Amino acid sequence: MATASPTATSSVTLQRRSWLERLWTTIADRGSAYADVPSSAVPPLDRARQLATALLGEKGEASGAAIARELQAVVKELEGADRVAFYSYLASGFLPDEKRLREAATAYLADANAETATQLADASEPPRQELLRRMNMSPGGTASLMAMRKELLGKLNEAPELKSLDSDLRHLFGSWFNRGFLQIRRIDWQTPAAVLEKIITYEAVHEIQGWEDLRRRLAPDRRCFGFFHPALPGEPLIFVEVALTRGLASAVQPLLTRDVPEEQQKADAANADTAIFYSISNCQDGLRGVSFGNFLIKQVVEELKTELPSLRQFSTLSPVPSFRRWLERRVKDHPDADPLTAEEEFALTAVAPTQREEKTGTALLLDLARSDEWWNNPALAEALREPLVRLCAGHLVASGSRSRGGDPVARFHLGNGARLERINWLGNTAPRGFRESFGIMVNYLYDPDSIEANHEVFVRDGYVVRSPAVDMLVAKLNVPDAKMSARGSGKARLLKS
Repeated sequence: MATASPTATSSVTLQRRSWLERLWTTIADRGSAYADVPSSAVPPLDRARQLATALLGEKGEASGAAIARELQAVVKELEGADRVAFYSYLASGFLPDEKRLREAATAYLADANAETATQLADASEPPRQELLRRMNMSPGGTASLMAMRKELLGKLNEAPELKSLDSDLRHLFGSWFNRGFLQIRRIDWQTPAAVLEKIITYEAVHEIQGWEDLRRRLAPDRRCFGFFHPALPGEPLIFVEVALTRGLASAVQPLLTRDVPEEQQKADAANADTAIFYSISNCQDGLRGVSFGNFLIKQVVEELKTELPSLRQFSTLSPVPSFRRWLERRVKDHPDADPLTAEEEFALTAVAPTQREEKTGTALLLDLARSDEWWNNPALAEALREPLVRLCAGHLVASGSRSRGGDPVARFHLGNGARLERINWLGNTAPRGFRESFGIMVNYLYDPDSIEANHEVFVRDGYVVRSPAVDMLVAKLNVPDAKMSARGSGKARLLKS
């Protein structure tokens, strides 16, 4: 029997606006009597331009809020081409005053000090940023600006002139959405339905198959936490899904199964000594590239430690979304960079189909790994395991060096203070897992006593702190970052002590 969704009354409860939105709605209502709003007879694009100019020139906050609300409504009604034209108007206009900027730059070059540096910074800020701040004063302004940036990101390739507007929005969001403003909340079956619906929609790692699947992920042996912003009370920015287990989980499919009786769920929760973060999803495309700061996962760790003192380990079970692309590019550009051992070469050629006998080394490895012949061929899968896991370890260790690329999930967790703990062969046997990383998944371990030290050596020096098991994997690889990272591990221990 399918599980019913939460009641609609919860959804209504969520629709209550934040105190901030209620405040600006009241101010905008009262300020409308003082606002100089262009006539509605003016064509929408021209009206939007006039409203933007009026908003920047408005001195009163009440009248400014009224104009901002009107501008928001007009922009929403613009058709696609007119909306892009309005964005171009924002990007090309509202530039710094050239004369003032030149004078400030000249003064700084003549006498570089704190005062002239401040004057230069003030003169170089485009008035467009102040316009965007004022647009944010309208009720729902933050959400509208996020929607604007989401649309911009999809148009930058065809309209590069919009990059300056995107840069300003990213700069402002970096201040508005820093970690000090984020609130962590437990998400469970009593959470308003509108939020639960968004969890289903936003899940980006392991798709949630409807309400019954969601209920399993909120069961007694599971936890879910969301990060929210006061200006967007019903919109999760990030959410983290957690499984309570005994020991490190090496595969995700058992964590996603629904066929677990409730009594077993409760028993597993009571006996758990490990929290596995198996899905972390960023929900807002308009905030892409905006950092929420480090230590987000530490906040979840602290919440879990408070509720469940019996937990001894905190680890992820994470994908490696860049591994396959990295290996394909590396084999193409540097075919001799990662030679297989004699044993690995022999094992591969012994099980390779006859039509691939002419290929050798990593070219043969990649050719076999890209096919679907090995999924149900235990001998071939075993021959692929050691070289692929070893190469994946080298790729992840190199993530400390931005100049060499790296895996974005690895950089997130290493930057949050995790240790590269274990690489799991066939950790995700779903099609996406094979497509991205040949089924490999990774445990990043969050040791509460070492998080800050690990974070420091990673962000300062690019050192990847890792377990002895991962050290053994990368020992045979020609990865300079791997050798440097061993010193980083020692430095982390020194910082900790």
